[in-house]
Amino acid sequence: MSNQAQTEVIKEPSMIMQKELIASNYDALTSSGETGKKVVSTFVPGNLNELIRCFDLVNNLPEINAINNGMRKKSGGMIMDAEKSGHSEDVCTYVKSDIGMMSQGNIAPNGKPMPRPDVLLLSYTGCYTFMKWFELLRHEYHCPTLMLQVPYQGDGKITRNMVEYVVKQLKEVVIPGLEEVSGVKFDIDRLREMMKRSAQAEDDLVWVLESAKHKPSPIDAYFGAVYYMGPIFTAFRGTQQAVDYYKVLRKEIQARIDKGQGPITPEGEQTDQRYRLVVEGPPNWTSFREFWKLFYDEGAVVVASTYSKVGGLYDQGFRHSPDNPLESLAEYCLGCYTNNNMPQRVDLIEQYMNEYEADGFLTNSIKSCNSFAAGELLMMREIEKRTGKPGAFIETDLVDPRYFSHANVKNRLESYFQMIEQRRGGSKPIAA
Repeated sequence: MSNQAQTEVIKEPSMIMQKELIASNYDALTSSGETGKKVVSTFVPGNLNELIRCFDLVNNLPEINAINNGMRKKSGGMIMDAEKSGHSEDVCTYVKSDIGMMSQGNIAPNGKPMPRPDVLLLSYTGCYTFMKWFELLRHEYHCPTLMLQVPYQGDGKITRNMVEYVVKQLKEVVIPGLEEVSGVKFDIDRLREMMKRSAQAEDDLVWVLESAKHKPSPIDAYFGAVYYMGPIFTAFRGTQQAVDYYKVLRKEIQARIDKGQGPITPEGEQTDQRYRLVVEGPPNWTSFREFWKLFYDEGAVVVASTYSKVGGLYDQGFRHSPDNPLESLAEYCLGCYTNNNMPQRVDLIEQYMNEYEADGFLTNSIKSCNSFAAGELLMMREIEKRTGKPGAFIETDLVDPRYFSHANVKNRLESYFQMIEQRRGGSKPIAA
């Protein structure tokens, strides 16, 4: 590759469309003072976006702010500011990036100041850090806080009592609270329409993710899937914009399948697919492009990942349903990946290893993310035992640049791919 090719990131039409969608939400947030729109802050896993839109609220997602700051190389200074104010090195770096962003004027990617939220809506789905994070936000903003308690799937199943418990809170706490903040009366028919659009988009997203079963895979289901996830995991699920985006994306992927093409990387099409991997854990955002390059330079393509399911396990059959909208919201929250127990996660990864014919299982353990990192070594050993395929373990962080060592990750990946070759007995790599 030439230096020119390395500096100009190649983007597909769907990636440009996705970027415009995310930018439009930031524009809606930063102009809320002029438009009079009320703002809700909530999190990605288990988010109630369809319900939020029923009240004409603009959705702010703190993790997405942290990711944006990480990818724009701004999170490092924000994290250091948060640590100077007393936050531990062991605290989730999304939290510290958010706290540091506030201390630096809370400026959005469009260069305008973010609004103060009118309400904090916490749908608790397996990550206890969210609760502590919202305590900090409530202390900063002094606004109403709505808490949706979502039972953890300790026994590995969703019971009727669990669904009813969440629905009761939606009816008695969340909906009345959003009505009071917004001044808009809840309309269940409006919610049903949102649900229909959500299900349409979810169908197309699942088709896209499952296209990785093809050889060669037309997508990268970890790095590339970051772009595919954006609209449905954030402020656009339930909207016509999301439906339109996934139609465009599906058509784009189908064209690649028809031509026998691989995924588009920042440097063009990946034609070399020697290793098919399943990956556990979020990516590193501060060195996202460099991290991805370490994979495709070695001919590794990710065919399935758990991170691409953090906003919903749609490939396991769940769809938002207009027939039972509140129950559907409850089931969505209860079924998020981070709300599943360890045996469920292992079963899911084993399923991916088999269905996507993977050569190996890689864990990117995130230093400051307990929701993903807890038990990952045990999970990796169990997957190796069940599938006979080699596992590997690397460690980076979400948005703290201090914890991404290019040399260490490169060395570990190179050793891992050599191990896969040895397990193959020197057999010829899978042809692209």
